[in-house]
Amino acid sequence: MRWIIKLVITTLAVLVTAYILPGVEIEDIFTAMVMSIVLAVLNIFVKPLLLIFTLPLTVITFGLFLFVINALVVLLAAELVPGVLIDGFWWAVLFSIILSLVVSVLESFQGNNTRNARHN
Repeated sequence: MRWIIKLVITTLAVLVTAYILPGVEIEDIFTAMVMSIVLAVLNIFVKPLLLIFTLPLTVITFGLFLFVINALVVLLAAELVPGVLIDGFWWAVLFSIILSLVVSVLESFQGNNTRNARHN
């Protein structure tokens, strides 16, 4: 059940982020849901490999290279999901940053509800 809530939150965040950024287009809500699933899968399987292979560069840049890795994951997801258009690398960087912020805000609302439910 928890992963369904996480999927809904991420799907909403993808839609909100695409609405905010003019360089990102998401065709419809189903496309946003598929994008959320693909991003989750890539973050589980591909991102850790990229982090391991680029660890020296990430250390040298004091972690700023993580923005590049996140943008590459977003661009790869956009290539895999039909109906998603990202106009370039910098839009992918902005998309990943804003998506993280929107997911955090939405999860904070969800976290308060589950925390209150446990105490009642």
